[in-house]
Amino acid sequence: MPDGDSEAMTAGSYGSMRATDADRDSVHSLLQAAYADGRLTWDEFDSRSTSLMQAKTYDQLGALTADLRQPVPYRQASYPAAAPRTNAMAIASLACGIGQIFFWFIAGVPAIVFGHVARRQIRESGEAGDGMALAGLILGYIGVIGPLIAIIAGFFFLSGM
Repeated sequence: MPDGDSEAMTAGSYGSMRATDADRDSVHSLLQAAYADGRLTWDEFDSRSTSLMQAKTYDQLGALTADLRQPVPYRQASYPAAAPRTNAMAIASLACGIGQIFFWFIAGVPAIVFGHVARRQIRESGEAGDGMALAGLILGYIGVIGPLIAIIAGFFFLSGM
């Protein structure tokens, strides 16, 4: 028996051949879908469901669903939501944070500033890139505070001798 959703059951397809419980379940699913779509009232659904339990042949099942075989009205396809664009300040923060390898202190301060600005903009606008901004902030603070601690430690070490 073809599935009720993929191929319409017509009154003449299997005729007086006896229907199975699976066929009745398939027709019941079709009736439920028609009721959910608003193509049947509760009274029609109830009446057809009652008749369904007494149906023995494919002709009887086909009679219960004959007027439901019209295609569902056209529904415009939904398109996937566009991914939010990445915040430019977050990209700049990460680039400056990584750029400290070459430009040390000079790139660390902008990484921190861009990172804080980016995180504020991302909270307000919902753009993507919060992870990039956070990574830029962390790299920036490490690049700025790390050398300062090393310089202070070196000063105390040298002055203590």
